[in-house]
Amino acid sequence: MKDAKYIFVTGGVTSSLGKGIISSSLAKLLQGRGFSVTIQKLDPYINVDPGTLNPYEHGECYVTEDGAETDLDLGHYERFSNTPTSQANNVTTGRIYQNVISRERRGEFLGTTVQVIPHITDEIKRSIKLLGLTGKYDFVITEIGGTVGDIESFPFIEAIRQMRWEMGRNCVVIHLTLVPYLAAAGELKTKPTQHSVKTMLEQGVQPDIIVARTEKPLNDSIKGKIAQFCNVDQSAVIESIDASSIYDVPVLMLDEKLDLEVMRKCNAIPPHEIDISRWKKFLERLKNPKHEVTIGLVGKYVELKDAYKSIHESFIHGGVENDCAVKIKYIHSESINKESVSQIFADIDGVLVAPGFGARGIEGKIAAIQYARENKVPFLGICLGMQCAVIEFGRNVIGLKKANSTEMDPKTPYPVIDIMKDQKSINEMGGTMRLGAYPCQLDKDSKAFKLYGEGLISERHRHRFEFNNTYKQQYIAHGMKMTGIYPKDQLVEIIELDNHPWFIGVQFHPEYKSTVAKAHPLFVGFIEAALMSKTIG
Repeated sequence: MKDAKYIFVTGGVTSSLGKGIISSSLAKLLQGRGFSVTIQKLDPYINVDPGTLNPYEHGECYVTEDGAETDLDLGHYERFSNTPTSQANNVTTGRIYQNVISRERRGEFLGTTVQVIPHITDEIKRSIKLLGLTGKYDFVITEIGGTVGDIESFPFIEAIRQMRWEMGRNCVVIHLTLVPYLAAAGELKTKPTQHSVKTMLEQGVQPDIIVARTEKPLNDSIKGKIAQFCNVDQSAVIESIDASSIYDVPVLMLDEKLDLEVMRKCNAIPPHEIDISRWKKFLERLKNPKHEVTIGLVGKYVELKDAYKSIHESFIHGGVENDCAVKIKYIHSESINKESVSQIFADIDGVLVAPGFGARGIEGKIAAIQYARENKVPFLGICLGMQCAVIEFGRNVIGLKKANSTEMDPKTPYPVIDIMKDQKSINEMGGTMRLGAYPCQLDKDSKAFKLYGEGLISERHRHRFEFNNTYKQQYIAHGMKMTGIYPKDQLVEIIELDNHPWFIGVQFHPEYKSTVAKAHPLFVGFIEAALMSKTIG
């Protein structure tokens, strides 16, 4: 059994500095040296998980194979490391307190007073160690959400302090901080970093490595100053300069020797020399595309790009496979109607209708799908996007003029999309949808089968509503094929149109499984179809 080492990544000064990307990049480098690595995220908010959070609050909700609704950073972890995550990879303050209170109610603390220390911090440490105790990993990288100094983060930093004390050199703390450039003075300023580290020291944790996020290169003088005032070796001050793509960061961290510094701090001997040649080949193709297509992404959160983070990254992966740059035109579904649709989509090579919940913007999505269907524009509908395609087809092809989903119109006379049977008795919202990976049997005479290259696939889900099989024969008779079926309950997972060059809707979320190492076949095929459509057009 492997004796795991633990790496903690904390942040200071401001959020959104890129802790998740640094964690993912370090994981990629350690993997390249032959280590087995996993990454987890500890979020300080009191929600049990982000499943009930509005995208405006938290961006995308990422779903794992085992059905955990998690932070979007887990998407980065999987895309970089090509290693599936699980429930244990995302822990919130809410879950920590829920677990402790449940144990208290069961009498497990034998009548003692339950306190933040030791009970909450012990539960945090237990959650951190769960992955390491599996024996699968050489390194467990743990990102702490938020910034040091936040009230919500105190118990997590205290747990790190205790683990450092208990485990010695089997723990390494990386602190990501900001070195801002003041244009008026023409200088980089280290004071924010110094104060951030001081705050950590006040909580009993000395960082081992400082990763300095900056828009200008750090010279040796600045690195030396940071090292001196933050009590670290100068070799442990790592420059993280702004990059044109997040996929540049592993190479930048390799140049800065972040992985070597981590190994030195925890006495880790790599199994072999580093090999990230496949990553570098991906970067080469990403930076030198031979073609370009424009995809219209239709959704109702388009002003917040993080709401569709996995879709955005899947387009990058699929684009590289086609030697193609994918330009995404974000289109707010509420701006689309029968009068505006032709103008909005005039320069579009493909249409993707995004997932979501609720009635807002639905008619715009339906109008976009009608345009794509009638004008033979390549189309991909994901989750609600597939459901809208079913509604549009029912209204405009079959003649079910008031066809709808019972989510949008409970009294619709043609409920072509209806709530799943096992969802009808559920009242609580959190973690109660159809979540995680389910099998799907593909029709061998379908585009989906040709793309996947196999008959039985597995994809991740996050939904409550489904295609109403009462209408199945009507749809088939009018030219819509049901090419992917969940065998157990005969649920429709994939729809296709016969008389269209590329029209696919999927009930699942293919974007959750696309990685740098393995672009998702649906995105590869969709971009290929958009490129072909552009060439023919």
